[in-house]
Amino acid sequence: MDMKMLLAVFVFVLVVSVALGVHFYSSMPEKMASHWNIKGEVDGHINKFWGLFLFPVVSTGIFLLFLLIPFIDPLKKNINKFKKYYEGLIIAVLLFLFYVYLVSLLWNLGYRFNMGTALTPIMGILFYYLGIVIENSKRNWFIGIRTPWTLSSDEVWNKTHKLGGRLFKLSGLFAVSAILFPNQAFYLVLIPILVFSAFLIIYSYFMYKIEKNPEKQARVK
Repeated sequence: MDMKMLLAVFVFVLVVSVALGVHFYSSMPEKMASHWNIKGEVDGHINKFWGLFLFPVVSTGIFLLFLLIPFIDPLKKNINKFKKYYEGLIIAVLLFLFYVYLVSLLWNLGYRFNMGTALTPIMGILFYYLGIVIENSKRNWFIGIRTPWTLSSDEVWNKTHKLGGRLFKLSGLFAVSAILFPNQAFYLVLIPILVFSAFLIIYSYFMYKIEKNPEKQARVK
């Protein structure tokens, strides 16, 4: 994967989303549904101009931010060590947002479906790929499980991210399984990722304490 591939995906997503916005502008209600609660009921609306064209603006901003990060990170050399996974993450995020945009368009065109069921598979895929990125990431200030303890030690970073990668993948599987349990979709997506994230913060602290205590380190090994 290289910059040409990244630009190709970005341009494709941007051009198609703008074209869809222009094409369906006259078909959309003045106030488009923009947010759904855990029951799949609409509880938020947005002006149709922004409902159709906010996505291209947001995706452009995110893409530019991702491109900027390797230049401003004090540990930029480490990002280059997992560059292909980092670039894959950029594409995954762009395609995730594009999918959400398409689902939103369908709903506002009058198609009715369970929004949770529509979104959980793509969220699961994103979580799973995040697990792959996390497993292969090296210490940096922007991507990964960034705690004071992981950022202070390569060893703590590597141990935390090795476990974190597995847990994020597991979160992805939970999210995908929500297809079978639409009434519990919100909980199957949110609870695992929150619990695992909290656990990894605590885990990184204890790994740091063990690293700084030779006796404990010897017992762990």
